[in-house]
Amino acid sequence: MRTTIEFLLEDPTAFKQKLFQWSSQFHEIAWLDSNNYPQTSSNYEAVLAVEAFTALKTDYQNAFEQLKEYQETTKDWIFGYLSYDLKNDLENLSSKNSDGLEFPDLYFFQPQKLILVGKNKVEFRYLKMVDDEIASDYEEILQQKLKTKDNTSEVKEKPSPVQARISKEQYLNKISEMLAHIHRGDIYEANFCQEYFAENRAIDPARVFQNLNNISSPPFATFLKLENYYLLSASPERYITKEANKVISQPIKGTARRAETEEEDKKIVERLARDPKELSENVMIVDLVRNDISRVAKKGSVQVDELCKVYSFKQVHQLISTISAELEVGCTPVEVLKATFPMGSMTGAPKISAMKIIEELEESKRGLYSGAVGYFTPDGDFDFNVVIRSILYNANSQYVSFSVGGAITSKSIPEQEYEECQLKSKAMLQALEGL
Repeated sequence: MRTTIEFLLEDPTAFKQKLFQWSSQFHEIAWLDSNNYPQTSSNYEAVLAVEAFTALKTDYQNAFEQLKEYQETTKDWIFGYLSYDLKNDLENLSSKNSDGLEFPDLYFFQPQKLILVGKNKVEFRYLKMVDDEIASDYEEILQQKLKTKDNTSEVKEKPSPVQARISKEQYLNKISEMLAHIHRGDIYEANFCQEYFAENRAIDPARVFQNLNNISSPPFATFLKLENYYLLSASPERYITKEANKVISQPIKGTARRAETEEEDKKIVERLARDPKELSENVMIVDLVRNDISRVAKKGSVQVDELCKVYSFKQVHQLISTISAELEVGCTPVEVLKATFPMGSMTGAPKISAMKIIEELEESKRGLYSGAVGYFTPDGDFDFNVVIRSILYNANSQYVSFSVGGAITSKSIPEQEYEECQLKSKAMLQALEGL
């Protein structure tokens, strides 16, 4: 179905930069960059999919069945996203909060052109209808002149201010309400998020993404353009990946700041690794993820490969656990997503109760935030990140949004949770201001 041609690369980093710039001419773009981070198990340094041949765009109603049919019909590479509000297709839930972005609930496309960048080679996999363009595209990419920061933007950006959807006082009150639910026994843990937004603000999405990626350099960075909808993501978190009959999920729970000195940074890592509150957050979500995956796994195959391991990123240290399993014979790819979505790290435990309380207390519809972005292969394998540390942009309405949050447990202190949100918002604010 696709013609594949490989080329050797002398300088993969420079090629990646040129490839990203070359992609800007297309209406549909999915750019996934691992930033050479050692934690990811990907076979590629970066993946670019452009120019839709077919597409699926829908609201939450019957969304997973439509995705299953689309994935099984195309039997090809497809790229796209699952918004958090697909929860309403899985359970008797609703989403009634404010929605300034107005993204579709689910959007996938089959690219005409697919480019996979490895450590020392690049693979061009084009649909046969456009495969005669491979050689000329490769030469065009090589000839790209890397633009400087001063001339990357063709958009006259409007610096309308970013503002919080809720005040600090409102945030603290809402955390207190969440804690009341926990103390009553309604839930054990829930992820509470707040939105920051700017209206009537034109931005250059590619420039802002490059700012964000340079600040954070995470393993699951994503630039997604579908019509007027943009995702600029510096996600450090893998939601779930499938290879043959094995699945792996890597939830993040537990955050600490980076320090200016190596000595202080080591002390912060040591404190995070034994912090009872942060560890309990992570362990509760690990139990939830194990339970979700067990619904589609062979009996006795679910295991925890890593529990609460500290991984360090440019902005923060995180506690990450790794859960793996073998799938039951005959389990389809979309059934795995249905069993595990939305991911436990962005909901809480028990999951359905947590989602109901989240909807009551949050002021903004999450949409793509805390959803997932990724791809399916022709063999039915897949890899999806968790949409956090991300900026969302509707170019038609010029609405910019990002959200931050954290897990609330019985040991949470509202003021400290607020400070954690400020820490997580720093990179997005810097990226928007061009720092």
